[in-house]
Amino acid sequence: QVQLVESGGGLVQAGGSLRLSCAASGRTFGSETMGWFRQAPGKEREFVIAISRSDGSIVVADSVKARFTISRDNAKNTVYLQMNSLKPEDTAVYYCAATPRIYYRANDYSRDGMDYWGKGTLVTVSS
Repeated sequence: QVQLVESGGGLVQAGGSLRLSCAASGRTFGSETMGWFRQAPGKEREFVIAISRSDGSIVVADSVKARFTISRDNAKNTVYLQMNSLKPEDTAVYYCAATPRIYYRANDYSRDGMDYWGKGTLVTVSS
């Protein structure tokens, strides 16, 4: 089992930045890939970005490319989501997710394809 705890959400103005953290505990094998999904009100949960432990490969959704980055501290089993140039449409609950699998394309990431989830943290971007 893997437990995921997110932190860092909040309210930010459009154009601003925010950093989210996700700490994993439990079996490290289960958190080979860690990443973020988000769910806006009335919308499906969508993939945002992810990073693998073993080879450091990063997959990013087109909607956030050049604005969001992800990094990972393997010693702490923690991932960080740096969000820059935030837009009102980035407003959502952001969920940390983990899986023992590695995916190399954004289209491969799905809600069903992740094994562990955090409770989510709300990010609100005001215009």
